[in-house]
Amino acid sequence: MELTTIAALGFGVLLLLLYVRVPVGIAMMVVGAGGIWLIRPPAALPTLAREIFSEATSYPLTIIPLFVLMGNLAGVAGLSRDLYTAAHNYLGHFKGGLASAAVVGCAGFAALSGSSLASAMTMGRVSLPEMKRFGYDDGLATGAIAAGGTLGILIPPSAGFVVYAILTEESIGRLFMAGVLPGLMLTLFFIIAIWIVVKLDPSKAPTVSATITGADKLRSLGRALTMIGIIGITVGGIYAGVFSAVEAAGIGALLTLLVTIKRGTLTWDNTKHVFESTLRATGAVYLILFGAFVFKTFVGFTSITYVLSAWVENQGLSGMQVMVAFLIMFIILGMFLDGFAMLVLTIPVVQPILEPLGVDLILFGVLTVIALEMGLISPPVGVNVFIVKGIAREVPMAVIYRGIWPFWFAMLAALIVILLVPDIALLLPNTMFNQ
Repeated sequence: MELTTIAALGFGVLLLLLYVRVPVGIAMMVVGAGGIWLIRPPAALPTLAREIFSEATSYPLTIIPLFVLMGNLAGVAGLSRDLYTAAHNYLGHFKGGLASAAVVGCAGFAALSGSSLASAMTMGRVSLPEMKRFGYDDGLATGAIAAGGTLGILIPPSAGFVVYAILTEESIGRLFMAGVLPGLMLTLFFIIAIWIVVKLDPSKAPTVSATITGADKLRSLGRALTMIGIIGITVGGIYAGVFSAVEAAGIGALLTLLVTIKRGTLTWDNTKHVFESTLRATGAVYLILFGAFVFKTFVGFTSITYVLSAWVENQGLSGMQVMVAFLIMFIILGMFLDGFAMLVLTIPVVQPILEPLGVDLILFGVLTVIALEMGLISPPVGVNVFIVKGIAREVPMAVIYRGIWPFWFAMLAALIVILLVPDIALLLPNTMFNQ
């Protein structure tokens, strides 16, 4: 059997396994090991063992449990509620202000948890009852939470960037820095989307009548400064070169733990829940990476990336054209595949094609993560939509999906702006590394 045929068969079997809901990591491990066995039987078992051991003992991967722990502790300490309360007090009196406050809260919590699902779930529980109390449109309220939660894989510490960095062997620190300005820009775009929706139909966001005094605003800001300070120390420390991304994760987790202890919210039951949640989330990501590297080795054995790269070169396409084509493919795939599944499935194939064309993989990483964000709220999969549905059980799925479209187009606008002005993503990492 020819190598290209084996590669096509492998991708077909993998998609079939994903379709029948086999866990992503296991599916990739089975297909990867089976494909290597077809090509080079003696190498199958050693490759499987080597890749699993290599990733399980990888020092850079310790960043994942540390940042997951940091996010879980932040939820227990009430830091997410503090940030939302401050945003609520300062933005709530504007039209659509509660939805904007929810987006800001998601952005802030994303900077502690690095998880889109955790951001959507945590801020949804805090902000949705408040928007419901003031009579906000269900579509706008749930759409803002579902879209705001996606910022968890763009704003550092992003689990999406960590996985992308491991797959491409790029710097985690540079990718984190590359996500800062796009993350802030996308947060602003979401707020603009809310403003446009409310401008077109004021009934979707009634004016909040509650009066917030200046003293209340200052008190809420004071409590939110704890969370802002932790974010500033971790992200600022990476940018200043004081410590690495892994060290920043450890320092952030320690600071969050100390705040949780000081506030007296770390009970025995909370402690068990925090560490169990951290272990489950970490195990899920590690399993995906184990499978990804076995599958990546299989792809290398088939030489399919060389064939595709040669074909692209023969077409005379520029790096920009190929990059845009891949982003369109990611947006479409995101409608049917889980974000991490799509990442580990495509990057081993895409990277060898883009590198000879001179595409900056840091820039492409930011664009890819935004495309993943679009998939998180796109029907029919839309993982974040299902998370929000679990919180707002009385809201029909059709209403939630209608509510996400303004935010989906805001993400598309962000993709186009970054493609036109790459320095939005590259300014901080290039300054940080003197490039």
